[in-house]
Amino acid sequence: MKRQGLLFLFITGEQGLSFYLYLFLSLVSCTFILLPYLFTISSSSHLYSFGVQNEGLVGNIDAKSPLCSTISNGRIWCDRSHFRSDICCLKGDIRTHSSSASIFLYSSKNSNGFINYVSSMVYDGEDQDDELQHERIKPYTRKWETSVMNTVDELDLISKRSKSGVHHPCDVVHNVPAVIFSTGGYTGNVYHDFNDGIMPLYITSQHFNRKVVFMILDYHNWWVIKYGDILSHLSDHPIIDFIGDDRTHCFTEAIAGLRIHDELTVDSLLLGSNKNIVDFRNLLDRAYWPRIKSLIQEGERDKVQYQVRKPKLVILSRNGSRAIINENMVVKTSEEIGFQVHVLKPERTTELAKIYESLNSSDVVVGVHGAALTHFLFMQPGSVLIQIIPLGTDWAAETYYGEPARKLGLKYIGYKIKGRESSLFDEYDKDDPVLRNPSSLTKKGWEYTKKIYLEDQTLRLDLARFRKRLVRAYGYVTGIHPSHCNFHLGNITQM
Repeated sequence: MKRQGLLFLFITGEQGLSFYLYLFLSLVSCTFILLPYLFTISSSSHLYSFGVQNEGLVGNIDAKSPLCSTISNGRIWCDRSHFRSDICCLKGDIRTHSSSASIFLYSSKNSNGFINYVSSMVYDGEDQDDELQHERIKPYTRKWETSVMNTVDELDLISKRSKSGVHHPCDVVHNVPAVIFSTGGYTGNVYHDFNDGIMPLYITSQHFNRKVVFMILDYHNWWVIKYGDILSHLSDHPIIDFIGDDRTHCFTEAIAGLRIHDELTVDSLLLGSNKNIVDFRNLLDRAYWPRIKSLIQEGERDKVQYQVRKPKLVILSRNGSRAIINENMVVKTSEEIGFQVHVLKPERTTELAKIYESLNSSDVVVGVHGAALTHFLFMQPGSVLIQIIPLGTDWAAETYYGEPARKLGLKYIGYKIKGRESSLFDEYDKDDPVLRNPSSLTKKGWEYTKKIYLEDQTLRLDLARFRKRLVRAYGYVTGIHPSHCNFHLGNITQM
């Protein structure tokens, strides 16, 4: 074998030139044979990869290009590289089939690219041999949580050869793209409604400038009603219940799944534009301002004008777990400092516009760590958010609310309670790790955090200690620092 190798290396003359020419042509031929396969492997990611762990570019898609804009006609492309969510794009002759929770993409036989909407009818029992590509996706943004993803409907994306012959036409033909997503999972919790749904929907669809149709799996009519003001500023078209609407809807472009950047965040770098969380909040302003005007006309005008004389402090009140037992004393202390205090208890049935009006007109908002703090998105940049941080919630408080609040332009103060301010102080020995070293328990898993620190804890604030934070906030929003407590306000967590 070694001698044959040496003879090969030293071939010269006309015989050598012929051999190398033959070898070169063989390699070129192989390249053209393999080339189609290199670009039809769906597991390869060709979409912009978005997220915390992988913020780079996958494939050759320009990071600044709108999602799916560079995908060729007749293709299904899926990006499964992100740990938070999958997302797929389809372009061409696209048809929905609600009874099988499927979307079909048909190859067009027309050389001019015209899509014949009366052919290639979607029907049950189509021959699987005609399938060119088959993808499955659960269009919800908590991909890493297996337990909750098991409750989310799955969507089949199937590319097929176009058949000749005439079948029934599309029931509805749309001249704008579709975005398909789920309102299953944790929907119903306001934090998850915004973090897992509304904000990813904004990120995914904002470049369409409302010229887009939303189709929803795990459809809830109450969700559409509750967030209707926001949804109407993201789409000019009626929302479609994917499973409940048995008509065949036809599109030339569709996106299944949603992009998500981080907790309650819109990242301009990942979005490929100069839009950020402030732009999202401006959209909320536009969405709720008509209703806020009517609320003012109904009798809120006096309250709004009163804010000129006294800074407004809103307390997001809780019942049950993580409630402030001496909330009435917190109200009294705040009023003594000079605030006009409004206690707000958001319920699932509370009209969002009313919550928005209250927080949008506030100077300071105080709340205990929990889903209701998601409403900080309704506050104006430059106002102050004071988050009361119960034992065992340090990381979550900073990650879910502290950091996003600063990105929105709020002045953020985190108030970490001491052991004596927690009801757990009466249940455990003072040297117990529950009080002395909460992180030793929370690192064991979510169930420990949930059971001990989220469900079994109420708070009785040290008013003298908490008063200092209120004074700082008052000084910031008024420019007046009481002489007995002249502190400097900063974006820091108070120990």
